[in-house]
Amino acid sequence: MKFEDLLSEINGFGRFQKMVLCINFFGRFSLGCHFLLGNFIAVIPSHHCSISSLDADEIFENLTQEERLTVSIPVQDDGTPASCHMFSYPQFHLLSNSSSPSEVALVQCQNGWEYDNSMFISTLATQWDLVCDKRALSRLTTTIFFIGVMFGAAAFGSLSAMFGRKPMLLVSYMLGMGFGLCSTFSSSFVMFAVLRFFTGFTITGSVIISTILNVEWVSIEHRKLVGVIDSLSWTFAFMSFPLIAYFIREWRWLTVAISLPTVTAIITWWWVPESARWLIANGRVDKAHYYLHKCAVMNRKQEVTVSIKPENLAKIIVTDRGNRKYSYLDLVRTPKMRRLTLLTGITWFAVATVAYGISFNISSFGLNMYLTQFVYGAIEIPAKMSNYYLLDKFGRRVTQAGSLLFVGISLMINIFIPKDRSVVRTVIAVLGKGCSATSFGTVILYSSELYPTVVRQNGMGYNSFLSRLGACLAPLVLLLDSFWGHFSQTILCSVALIASVVAWQLPETRDRCLPETIEDVEGTRKNLIKDHDKQEDEEKMTTNEPNEDH
Repeated sequence: MKFEDLLSEINGFGRFQKMVLCINFFGRFSLGCHFLLGNFIAVIPSHHCSISSLDADEIFENLTQEERLTVSIPVQDDGTPASCHMFSYPQFHLLSNSSSPSEVALVQCQNGWEYDNSMFISTLATQWDLVCDKRALSRLTTTIFFIGVMFGAAAFGSLSAMFGRKPMLLVSYMLGMGFGLCSTFSSSFVMFAVLRFFTGFTITGSVIISTILNVEWVSIEHRKLVGVIDSLSWTFAFMSFPLIAYFIREWRWLTVAISLPTVTAIITWWWVPESARWLIANGRVDKAHYYLHKCAVMNRKQEVTVSIKPENLAKIIVTDRGNRKYSYLDLVRTPKMRRLTLLTGITWFAVATVAYGISFNISSFGLNMYLTQFVYGAIEIPAKMSNYYLLDKFGRRVTQAGSLLFVGISLMINIFIPKDRSVVRTVIAVLGKGCSATSFGTVILYSSELYPTVVRQNGMGYNSFLSRLGACLAPLVLLLDSFWGHFSQTILCSVALIASVVAWQLPETRDRCLPETIEDVEGTRKNLIKDHDKQEDEEKMTTNEPNEDH
């Protein structure tokens, strides 16, 4: 009996599966918010040098604030006060003559900066004066966070394959929330950066583990629906976060506000089941029988489990059971697994690079940053909802390759549209972002169906690692526009088109059972089963032979 057959008998999408899906949906809320946190806490508001050093003798006592700035701060070409320089001494003649002589000595800010707090009460830049020469450090925290996410994905993929999905999910929740809250007590930028790295490292385990749990507990015909709902959890966080950030303008309290919801995830973790597939694959059939019985009872199919004994579950997976531990090396030991690992890795890297590259580069809505971020999230709803139809109608491979193809085409079109046609460019960019959302939602479900149970968590950890590497590189790709205006778009377009060809090489998984062992992927399991049955027959014949000594 295959596991899918057993799962169908106890209802592969009943109350039990819906409970797991709902718990995991809200459990990853904090992760989605942390992904966007840098967009708000790393903002550098308008600023200028503090002029307190020029007013040591209270010579500005009778001047208005505007007049004080006029005699203390040079004016930039756009008419705003300079951000990083000031006059070496007050220029009172500027009160009557607005033109500043070029020979006036300028110095760097002497006593810090004054910031415009009309939009933000405090950010990382205002907290530690990350401006002028230190300007890049403010945005660097986002890269540091994603580097943590990248290495955390690989670590939790391996750990959950060794110790199980459920215990490592709790570790991810608790450490992710702990490091997130601790970062708000940072006394220096270095301390904050280190804690952001560990926040990303630990919190990313929740998404790759919960995704696997969702897929491994539902029947074949419901996997595409689960994949769509799973991806919409990101959209829910992306749309909710700007609303939270709008009312909380202080970076410490904003970090606390998005970290604390994990408490709910920790509480509901007690109702999350371990993967029965993983338990069977690791020889823990008694525990697997416990969860399957629990699933059957909740789905009102308890009569099915009466005839199923723990020892019968051992026959579901014939090979690769028991005490053997799997590692990332098992992803490349055999030919077909090696090919699968290469193709999915390239696809994940490209999907993330293009998706984040587009998200960071769309700025033509003419809206404030809170509304813009909300629109970014709202755009994903129709894109991801269409996945349910596309995955059923065309399958995983066509949807994955096709969505990447359309992303590449939209980027290519924008290269040739003049930049003064901002409305047209924005419409094309939004369509491209919608296709990238479709691609991202597909690749998660698709990959979880391609890898066998015994190394599925390792495979998802490896893919997530490359995905976060793409997220780290996307901002750097956009910096290439300083050399040529369309440089970044050309690179992103090329990456999307190449990935479309790569994704087309992957096997289709629609309406197919999840592979359980590496032999299932390599196509050698049937031979093993035949050899196993032949050996049993020979043993029976030997047992039934008459004893010649009698």
